[in-house]
Amino acid sequence: MGRQRGAGPVADGRLPARERHGQPAQWRRHVGAADLAAVPEVRRALRELLRHWGAPGGADVAELLTSELLTNALIHTEHGAVVTAAMNPAGLRVEVRDFTTALPSPYAPSVDDGTHGRGLVLVQALADAWGVHAHGVGKVVWFELSGGPA
Repeated sequence: MGRQRGAGPVADGRLPARERHGQPAQWRRHVGAADLAAVPEVRRALRELLRHWGAPGGADVAELLTSELLTNALIHTEHGAVVTAAMNPAGLRVEVRDFTTALPSPYAPSVDDGTHGRGLVLVQALADAWGVHAHGVGKVVWFELSGGPA
C-alpha cells in the first residue's frame, strides 16, 4: 500500500545527529507488549531526532501521530511494536510495526467514545500520506510528512 524507501543507517536507541552520505537519518525503537510508559519516551526521542526538521509545528504533528499509532499498537495487540522514523530531504516517514494481522480502519467516533477511536482519524487528517501493509507476521502502519530541515 505504501512506497518503500531505501534503508539507511539504523540506530537502536541512539539518535543520529544528521544524514550522512545522502542516506536518511533513521531511528528505531522496540517497545514491549503493553508498555504504555514507553510512549512518552518515544515522543522525546522523536523530538530530539526532529529538532532541526521542518516547518514550525511539523515535529509536534509527527510526535502526535507517532504516539497515536504506537498507542494503538500497544492497546490493540498482545505483542510489542517497533517504531521506525526516517528523515530525508523530502520529509519524514514513521512506521509502527506490530505482530498481528488484523488491519486497522478509521471510523468516525461517536460523542460517547470519549477519547477513544480518534488516532487513525488524526493520522488521516494530518499526514501527507499514510497507509497499512502486511509485513511478515503482522503489519506496518505508516505516515509521511513532507518537509525538510528548518
